[in-house]
Amino acid sequence: MSIILNVVLLIVGFIGLIKGADFFVDGSSALARIFKVPGVIIGLTIVALGTSAPELAVSTAAAVQGANEIALSNVVGSNIFNLLCVLGVCALIRPIPVDKSIVKRDFPFSILITIGLFIAVGIRIFSGFDFFKTDLLENIGVISRPLGIVMLIIFTAYIITLIVLAKRSETSEDSGKNMPVWKCILLITVGLACIIIGGQLVVENAKAIAAFFGMSETLIGLTIVAVGTSLPELVTSVVAARKGENGLAVGNVVGSNIFNILFILGVSSTIHPIAVNYASVIDLFILIIVSVVTYVFSLTKKISRAEGAVMVLMYAATVIFAIVR
Repeated sequence: MSIILNVVLLIVGFIGLIKGADFFVDGSSALARIFKVPGVIIGLTIVALGTSAPELAVSTAAAVQGANEIALSNVVGSNIFNLLCVLGVCALIRPIPVDKSIVKRDFPFSILITIGLFIAVGIRIFSGFDFFKTDLLENIGVISRPLGIVMLIIFTAYIITLIVLAKRSETSEDSGKNMPVWKCILLITVGLACIIIGGQLVVENAKAIAAFFGMSETLIGLTIVAVGTSLPELVTSVVAARKGENGLAVGNVVGSNIFNILFILGVSSTIHPIAVNYASVIDLFILIIVSVVTYVFSLTKKISRAEGAVMVLMYAATVIFAIVR
């Protein structure tokens, strides 16, 4: 297969991911409205899950195929992109107010689970691992099946907590178009099919392109694949910012990051344990720094244009670091 065909199929895969996520969100949101599910639950769960569906498809496909580096680096890269690039671009368009519940509950939770994952996969470093062993770079840790199951349990508890809190503060909002149940199910089915097929195309062709250019799977997962699978978050948040729906912009990003770590890595590692290399541990540490910086910016309950510019520049620096290291 020629490299040109690989690039074309990679683009087709990304288009499938984006359109599939779009169909999935529309169908799921309409179905939720039909059954009177509060709008806040739709935003924090269905929209976040829908925009994270490409990462789920790519990381799950990568885990099944044994491409563990892509499975982990895709999630880490997507989370960095979401925080710095998506929120940064949104803030440049219009300063973003940050809801107090996100500042007090969701953002700190996102940082805590990232730190927990960093400690779990980097335990061999902290316990005095021999840095002179030849397998250091490729076999420094693992996201095991038991750890994956624990992550899924935490994720389930988090979602239940969101639902309980949302029910307590339930309002009678009903926005968006109504559609028949059959159309909702059709959109959800077609969306999931596009996401699954698109995810497989992205993984297979990203690996081929990486091999052709001599790039590591970690690098291409952290950059090309991560940016491609984060396009739904970017599109959703930018459109929300342009329409003045600033709460959705931040909530979508923070919610998607939580989904990425707990649900996507939980599912992927339950299917097949994910080996962790040294570069991925460093990237997780960078994600922690990025999360803390973004959280500090949000403490004023508004991310300004100047802070947005800083975040975009930070993302450019992380990409340059990933390429030159």
